[in-house]
Amino acid sequence: MILGLTRSWTLAGYIVAAILILPLLALLVQATMPDEAVFSHLYDTVLPTYIYNSLILMLLVCVGSLLIAIPAAWLIARCDFPGRKYFQWLLLLPLAMPAYIVAYVYTDLFDYAGIVQRTLRMLFEWQGPHDYYFPQVRSLGGAAIMLSLVLFPYIYLLARTAFMEQSSSLLHASRVMGCGSWRSFWRLSLPMARPALAVGVALVAMETAADFATVDYFAVPTLTTAVYDTWLGYGSLAAAAKLSTIMLLVIFAIVGFERFARRKQKLFQKQTGIDESDRHVLNGSKMLVATAYCSVLLLLAFVLPFVILCQYAVDYFAQSWSAKFFEYSLNSLYISALVSALCVTISLGLVFVRRVSPRRMDTVPSRLASTGYAIPGTVLAIGVLVPLTYLDFGINDIYAYFDQKGPGLVLTGSVCALVFAFCVRFIAITIGSIENSYKQISPSLDMASITMKQTPTNLLWRVHLPLLNKGIFAGALLVFIESMKELPAALLLRPIGFENLATHVYQYVSDEQLELGALSAIVIVLVGLIPLIYLNRSLEQKN
Repeated sequence: MILGLTRSWTLAGYIVAAILILPLLALLVQATMPDEAVFSHLYDTVLPTYIYNSLILMLLVCVGSLLIAIPAAWLIARCDFPGRKYFQWLLLLPLAMPAYIVAYVYTDLFDYAGIVQRTLRMLFEWQGPHDYYFPQVRSLGGAAIMLSLVLFPYIYLLARTAFMEQSSSLLHASRVMGCGSWRSFWRLSLPMARPALAVGVALVAMETAADFATVDYFAVPTLTTAVYDTWLGYGSLAAAAKLSTIMLLVIFAIVGFERFARRKQKLFQKQTGIDESDRHVLNGSKMLVATAYCSVLLLLAFVLPFVILCQYAVDYFAQSWSAKFFEYSLNSLYISALVSALCVTISLGLVFVRRVSPRRMDTVPSRLASTGYAIPGTVLAIGVLVPLTYLDFGINDIYAYFDQKGPGLVLTGSVCALVFAFCVRFIAITIGSIENSYKQISPSLDMASITMKQTPTNLLWRVHLPLLNKGIFAGALLVFIESMKELPAALLLRPIGFENLATHVYQYVSDEQLELGALSAIVIVLVGLIPLIYLNRSLEQKN
């Protein structure tokens, strides 16, 4: 639509988008710089292992998440059994549990010194590890299991929605043609849900590639840990940038393959959705199996780790309830609130330009700004360090030119780098949320504003903003939670002496003392439950 949009609005949009993609561009440029043979050494020695472990880990986690999520999604969407209404949202709770906390809890349970193996040795009178075989928890397979338990809700949520929206008439037709429940699922429901499953698998793969804490705790060398070790161990920004570029290629290849695989797939359903009467009522052994499956899944993925965390917190409450706990909590609150406010403000401007501008090219800024969400935290941290380091040096060189003492590392030595990285990574969330809310605002309101000769600022402030409050709140809430949980970027970019809840908990996990950080971990989990509850309420209203 045509609106007299001032040049300042569009120019500001392009400037902001350029700033937000600056880390990605700087990373690509830095990757071409010489690295004093560090990358060559890695290439000749351990880089193939890093790449192999990363790819195998992503494959195992994607397969594991699919095997866990699809049966749960089908049972919740198409069957009726005791507890189904509760399980449909309870199975989302594992998303609030950081994977490295789950890894620590299960390592503590199943390791050689854990209660499970101690009990087995006592019962069977085994004397040592040579008397029996027990799977190694700290391994590539162990890391895949831990990540699958935490990440399967991505696929579960999308698959559940896809199964619920499938036409019941098509399923009835398959039954009339002689297909049983299993053949109907395998030949009709599963292929129809393929687009949703592909998106879920892509999300799981990207989250797996971005994970640092779990694989580092299990001592599994991947590209993520390689970037971290190369920067902090070798001090080579160029080599870290080269490794980061390889990770980016892997991520973009996943996204590209997912889109290419379903480029020609189209789905048309004249009737969508199912009623309560369309669900299969499970009885007898089938009912017990369905209830047991969902119960065990919930127990392993969330209840057991959370109960153990609560036990740790109670036992070590006196040591945990300290001034440092409040300091780190306030740091997390301050950073998360600041990032949320900045993301909402910037997103509102970018999406507003896209809404009212008649030119197609003015949709570019919001799209460019959204690319950061696919970048893993460690990779993004390196991309942020490159331009901010040059800016710091430039500022100090200017002071030196005038024979003045420079301010030092004003950007990379403060929370500025951390806030900038979080904004780049999470602004896609607020952009998507506000765009979705804009779709529900009739264009006739904009036309009415044009006839009343309203300026763009008045249109945004008086008309759009009151109607976008739900989308703004949802986006801000999600960004706040993600900023609270983000660990890799915080580890690399935090100023000296600065800790938040995520880094505080991870330090204790690294030192095998999660008991002392359990209270902080519980705060992270409880805060992470807020958007899940909000999401579930939204889904219930739609259904």
